[in-house]
Amino acid sequence: MQIVGSSVEKTTESHVRALSKKGAGKQIDYSDVLILNELNRDIGELAKNIRGFIRDQVTGFKKKGVVLGVSGGIDSAVALTLCVQEFGKENVYGLLLPEKESAPSSKTLGAEICESLGVQYEEVPISPIIEALGIYDKKEQIIKKTCPEYDPKIHKTSLVLPDFLNQGLLNVPYIRLIKDGETISRYRLKANDYLELIGLQNVKQRSRMIVQYMYAEKLNYVVCGTTNKTELVLGQFVKYGDGGVDLEPLADCYKTQIYALAKYLEVNEEIIKRPPSADTWSHYTSDEEFYWRMPIHIMDQLLYAQEHKLPLEVAERNTGLPGDIIEKAWRHIDRIRDTTEYVRSAPPVYYLDR
Repeated sequence: MQIVGSSVEKTTESHVRALSKKGAGKQIDYSDVLILNELNRDIGELAKNIRGFIRDQVTGFKKKGVVLGVSGGIDSAVALTLCVQEFGKENVYGLLLPEKESAPSSKTLGAEICESLGVQYEEVPISPIIEALGIYDKKEQIIKKTCPEYDPKIHKTSLVLPDFLNQGLLNVPYIRLIKDGETISRYRLKANDYLELIGLQNVKQRSRMIVQYMYAEKLNYVVCGTTNKTELVLGQFVKYGDGGVDLEPLADCYKTQIYALAKYLEVNEEIIKRPPSADTWSHYTSDEEFYWRMPIHIMDQLLYAQEHKLPLEVAERNTGLPGDIIEKAWRHIDRIRDTTEYVRSAPPVYYLDR
């Protein structure tokens, strides 16, 4: 993954260094550090830097333009807009890659932003790939075994984890059954079934990447990723799926900064308000319900405070959480970071020492 250093982060580091210098030999005063303000600082400059990064990478690869999977979500909308601003609409190609469990709004919003930017795009459903591999059938078998009352004709499903702020370190995945928009039951998943479900679901992202590279190689374009910093730190992407790209222009932007960029770039308000999701379950499941387990503005402030080694009391004041909950959350984040390290790492390559 290629990562751009953001002007926001550099500005904040200078701010923290200045506080440290000012407080040399005495207790440092962090009373004026407002994390959300720091994250939303200099968004125009950040957008400019990312556009420059995109141009440097594409020209460095000696390619003519950019292919991007457009999901109707905020990350792909921001990345698409920045690519168009830098290369022009004629050098950017959008792909809508729905499958039968995708939310209809994903395709609608994806098409709308491509059309608003004048970007040529194409819809390539990936359901035939998923069906050929038996993914839907295998997934249904696990759900039926876990949830005896499950009927695919009347129920939609999602995979959720307990809310961290209310249930702490409990990390038990559940299948949720939804009928007519209402949750009617939850069933705890066994560890082996959970791992198999994750493997089956990840085939969807890997199938999308196969299609993106097919088009990129035909057009002599690069594949642009949409993973942000929050997702990168937490390993919230699929290796050789949405993580298998040529460049990641948003990978040093926390999700909070993506929202600020979207407003700055005047992205469709409906996209901005849409809850982020991998969109791989029949019931639209937000990242907050499964990955983050807490509101994104809380998660980003915890990640930011941890990254910049801010004192506990600063995190308390900014998040409104008690210190013991914050410390548990930091331990939880550390554990996630450790267990997902393999997702971020490049494959080891053996070279014969001659």
